[in-house]
Parts: sequence; C-alpha cells; structure tokens
Amino acid sequence: MSIKDTLFALSGLDSAGNLTEAADKAYSMLKEYVKTEKGPNLTVTGFLKGQTDYTLMIDAHIDQIAMVVTGIDDNGFLTVAKSGGIDIRSLPSRRVTVHAKEKITAVFCATPPHLSSKECEYKDIADIKLDTGLGKKAKDIVSLGDYVTFSEAPKELLGNRVSGRSFDNRACVACVIETVKRLSDKELPFNVAFVLSDGEELGLRGTRTATFKINPKEAIVLDVSFGDGIDIPDTDCGKLGLGGMIGVSPALDRKISDKLIFLAKENKIPYQIEAMGAKSGTNADMISVSREGVRTCTLSIPLRNMHTDVETLDLNDLENVCRLLCEYVLSGGVMNA
Repeated sequence: MSIKDTLFALSGLDSAGNLTEAADKAYSMLKEYVKTEKGPNLTVTGFLKGQTDYTLMIDAHIDQIAMVVTGIDDNGFLTVAKSGGIDIRSLPSRRVTVHAKEKITAVFCATPPHLSSKECEYKDIADIKLDTGLGKKAKDIVSLGDYVTFSEAPKELLGNRVSGRSFDNRACVACVIETVKRLSDKELPFNVAFVLSDGEELGLRGTRTATFKINPKEAIVLDVSFGDGIDIPDTDCGKLGLGGMIGVSPALDRKISDKLIFLAKENKIPYQIEAMGAKSGTNADMISVSREGVRTCTLSIPLRNMHTDVETLDLNDLENVCRLLCEYVLSGGVMNA
C-alpha cells in the first residue's frame, strides 16, 4: 500500500472521543510490522527493538477535530459545540455526518444571498444550525453528546496534490506507518517507539501519558503546519512540495534540528526550516517537559486550508519526511551527542 493509499484509507475514517475507526485501522496496519498495543484511549504504540536501551519516540496524533451535539429542536435542527479548533467560517452549507444511533447526514444551514442584506459573519458555532431533515424524528435518533464529523471524501488533484478531511494529522500517521514498514527489517542502533497519540486537538492530552510510560531519551513530533496560500506571508508558512519543515525554536532541541538539517543536505532530501518562538503548538510542547525532560524536535508537513474538510497537501512532502526519518533513525539520532 502506498503512502497515498494509507492516507486516503485513514482520512475516510473517524477518531474522536469514542469514535475509534481510524485508530483501529492504524493499529491493524502497524501490527503487520511491529509489536503494537492500544492504550485505554485511542493512542496506539508500535515498538522496534534496537541494539541499546536508548529510545527514540516518533509521535503523530491520530485524533481529529470534531463537533458535539448540544441541542436538538422539534424541527430536526441541531446545535453543536467545537471539539477542537473548528474554522466556523467554512461551515455554512457543509455536509457532515452525525454519529447517532445510526450515522445520518446533515448540512450546516446557509442564508441565501437574496435574503441577506450583508455578508453573514458568525461569532459562535452555536449560531449555525445543522439541518438533519428528520423533523421531530431527530430526537429519536440523535442524542445530546453525539459526535459530528466532516464527510468529504479525499480526492486527487493535479500533479501530486491531494485534498480531503482529517489530513491533520492522518498525513503524519501515514508517514509513521510507512517509516515503520521501511525500518522493520533493519538493524537499528536504538529502540524506536512509534506513537499515534490521542487528544492532541483537545490540548495535547494523549502524548502526555504515552511519553510518561515510554520515557524516551529523545523524540520527533510529526504534525502538519501552515502551507502557502492566498494572502499568507511567506514567514508564516511552508511551501507545498518543497519538503518537510524542520522545527527550530528555543523550546526545541537544537542538536536534533541540526542533525535533521545535516542529513537532509547529505542525502539530498528537500526540506524547509520552520522557525518558531516560545512554543510549537504541537505535542512537542508536552513531550519536551515530560519527567526530567526529553530532547524533542518537530518535523512538519505543509498543509493548506487547515481544520476544514478540504485540507490540501503535496504527496512528495510525505515521501521526503519518510526518507528523512529513516536516515535519522539509522544514523543513531543524537544518542551520543
């Protein structure tokens, strides 16, 4: 299965709260190559044994943004709350799936332009109702607390570009699985724990417990970052197709950053620098301060239209992230630094 096939398979499934489809699928994919276990939440961990007790942890969160039903009226309209960073500007007229007693399709309402005197701006997601079309039957099928997720299927664009939902962070999960495949028959200088963590969209929750359990000496966090687009300054984004974004920040370990940059140059692997301030906004912020502290760096994939159902990326960036990860592991990371 190619990286694209893995990405598309995982993007079409859900993992949020008690929805475990994507996590279950990732677990079945990982266990073909490594010893794998599933935690009490969605978190999945695979483990490759190396020649020493030193452990590198590679983390990518498996969970996605979602919504939760908070109200149901007699006409079948639902009110929802955010579970993660939903971009409410993109919601009107979007089709979604309500995970009720049965999966049902609903649509976010949109005011016709003919009846609107000005552009509609919503300040709260509760202001945009979901239309189930069920009328009074909605209360028999839908319950308060049911999850709501985007429904858009992944699609190929021109060249190596693809678009779909939950590419944040299934793109990096696909990279983890591909990296495991490539390293599973290699002799490794140290142990590698591959963590698909839960709850990143809810405040970096899953990686906190996973890191405490694994107690790694160093870690690389894979996540998406802002891709170039209309009216986005070059200083705030990476360019699609120019490689993974190596994090450089006072909050990250510079030795890992420098080693990744060195290996990318040595092996002619395209890469970009992502310079950040006091925090990365990723699981790295939690991992780096676990226990007595963990050397941690980020390696990100540029993504357009983040936190929508039409997230867009370049598959070449996934391939180059996998190549760089494999080189880093086989080189021994910064174990002796």
